[in-house]
Amino acid sequence: MARKKAPLILEQVEVLSMAAEGKCVAKPDGKVVFIKDTAPGDIVDVRINKKKKSFLEGYPVKFHKEANVRVEPFCNHFNICGGCKWQHINYKEQLKYKQQQVVDALERIGKVDCSNISPIIGSSETTYYRNKLEFTFSNSRWFTTEEINSGVELNGNALGYHIPGRFDKVLQIDHCHLQGGESNAIRNWIYDYAQSNDLAFYDLYKHEGFLRTVMIRTTTTGETMVLIQFAHDDREIIQQLLDALKSNFPHLTSINYVINKKKNDTFNNLEVVNYYGRDHVIEQMGALRFIIGPKSFYQTNPVQAHQLYDVTVDFAGLTGDELVYDLYTGTGTIANYLARSAGKVIGVEYVPEAIEDAKQNSEVNSITNTAFFAGDMKDLLNETFLDEHGQPEVIITDPPRAGMHPDVVAMLRRVAAPKIVYVSCNPATQARDLEMLSRQYEVTRIQPVDMFPHTHHVENVCLLELK
Repeated sequence: MARKKAPLILEQVEVLSMAAEGKCVAKPDGKVVFIKDTAPGDIVDVRINKKKKSFLEGYPVKFHKEANVRVEPFCNHFNICGGCKWQHINYKEQLKYKQQQVVDALERIGKVDCSNISPIIGSSETTYYRNKLEFTFSNSRWFTTEEINSGVELNGNALGYHIPGRFDKVLQIDHCHLQGGESNAIRNWIYDYAQSNDLAFYDLYKHEGFLRTVMIRTTTTGETMVLIQFAHDDREIIQQLLDALKSNFPHLTSINYVINKKKNDTFNNLEVVNYYGRDHVIEQMGALRFIIGPKSFYQTNPVQAHQLYDVTVDFAGLTGDELVYDLYTGTGTIANYLARSAGKVIGVEYVPEAIEDAKQNSEVNSITNTAFFAGDMKDLLNETFLDEHGQPEVIITDPPRAGMHPDVVAMLRRVAAPKIVYVSCNPATQARDLEMLSRQYEVTRIQPVDMFPHTHHVENVCLLELK
């Protein structure tokens, strides 16, 4: 029998800086090594678990020195659930690394001069800042080493987050520091109710069971929505659970459920049954009110979204007469937010339900100078669309993480609007798109905004002006 190779361990490695996806980088003997769960300034022994031609990847097995940027993580689930990976780094340092991430991407990929970049806008709230969380029921709970070694009989059911890289394993969440209000109490109550009433937690391998997921939405106005997915329509059991939920949390604004017999948890194409209260919650941003339904997209850090939209309006520099195109408008939050500063705003989005939300949000706020259209951006935004709706003076674009389709970028070059305000949740794809626009446009302002403290994610806004 062949012997297993001894693991490759690099000793006394100094961690130099942050890298992509929250990992850190070191260069012992000139080798590039990406290391998770470390901070710049740590000196560690690293066990290598992945070898590539140009780099290695590993994780620390021994700390010889801890970096002075380290702080004590505040969550019991840190380093297990896969979220909030930067809890061990103080927040001021996180902001520095995020700003550098933007600079690195824009300079390296986009060939953008970042000498005019503004200091990153940090989040006023670094915990309990999210307004939406989704939790999974599973009969295949992930057990920590401490739980396994405790000698206590362990329950295999869990309601919480998937372990990274393990679709079948879910970590039981006792307290999540991402969402405030009654979120933790609601989730824990549902778990206890399910346990007490022997309700079957979903089997993610066999696709059997009854309870699938829980989504909780909260708002800064104090409203709360709960949506539970069930695998089959056992009306009596559903009613008993939801009645008990309503009784124990009488202030809930909206209780909903979905019967999902598919092999995945997406429900955009399924009927949502409103069981109690309104079928939506209402968020307030400045003078505007936004209606948010179970399927609506809304920025998950609402307080910081206000900052982001203020930057967008500032960069647009509207005088009150301009025709603005808002691409990837979603539920029209940016479009409606800046409508009162523009002549007219045209919003485009590929999800029809989101467009209906956008129209409703204009109506709720008595905004009459918006128009919204649903369709694939690369197909809808063409010469015919421009002829019908007019030539924009300003374009706002806020695409998904993948950035803009090349056909959309090509159309933006043909449109040649005097200004483009590019809002991005992924500086790398933003930089790629900026490079494609660079023959006609100059990046004149750059403003990073931190929407997600304790993660490596960063939002960035660029103003492009026609050369």
